[in-house]
Amino acid sequence: MGGCCFLVILIVLSAWCLPLSLEDPEDESCLTNLKNYLIDPTNTLRNWTKSNFASPCNGFTSHLEGATCNNGRIYRLSLPNLSLSGTISPFLANCSNLQTLDLSSNKITGPIPPDLKSLLNLAVLNLSSNHLTGPIPPQLAYCAYLNVIDLHNNQLTGPIPQQLGMLVRLSSFDVSNNRLSGPIPVLLANKSGDVPRFNASSFQGNKDVYGFPLPPVKNKGLSVMAIVGIGLGSGLLSLLVSFTAVCIWLRVTEQGIAVEEGKITQLMPDY
Repeated sequence: MGGCCFLVILIVLSAWCLPLSLEDPEDESCLTNLKNYLIDPTNTLRNWTKSNFASPCNGFTSHLEGATCNNGRIYRLSLPNLSLSGTISPFLANCSNLQTLDLSSNKITGPIPPDLKSLLNLAVLNLSSNHLTGPIPPQLAYCAYLNVIDLHNNQLTGPIPQQLGMLVRLSSFDVSNNRLSGPIPVLLANKSGDVPRFNASSFQGNKDVYGFPLPPVKNKGLSVMAIVGIGLGSGLLSLLVSFTAVCIWLRVTEQGIAVEEGKITQLMPDY
């Protein structure tokens, strides 16, 4: 009996003495590569060091600027408006517990990595106001918990992926002021009554994007009034030219007749 009690006490003490967080090789790889891919001119990420990458969390507390932990894992990375440049690391996919990724209002270039599809717990993706190029990865549709996709004010090209319309939890979507083209996916523009799922402000600023809820594309050709005006003007000009030509012809004809009459008069005998 005494032995059993000693064993229970030993187990309890062992559990109590365990560290609050264990090193996670996936999070370590995620953070190390994110730092390596980014350029930090203001040295805001000075505490993003190898030692902190190995054990970034202490329970719910993070040792890293802009990082938040949950149960010993990185679940939020919020690094907006830090003048960061460079590119987005595809190894972000290793932060498999990540729920929020905010790199907005920086100077980040390059594409959005399709690898982000592995962030199955991701709810908020904010990469707005950067210099991102290339297409919007349709693979983002694998992130079924996405509530927010904010990609406005970049230089993204290509169509808006139809697959994003399948994200049933999506409540905020903004791809305005990019270089996108093609139709707005029906499922993103699906309306309840007369209210669209996302309004025109989510899509405006892409000159080659069209479809509901954007207003109809204006005819770039001539208006009906302009065509009528050109027609009338051309008709009047033709009439004026024709009238002038007739007048000249009549004048020349009259002069010719007068000359002939003068010749006849000179040939006639005087009586």
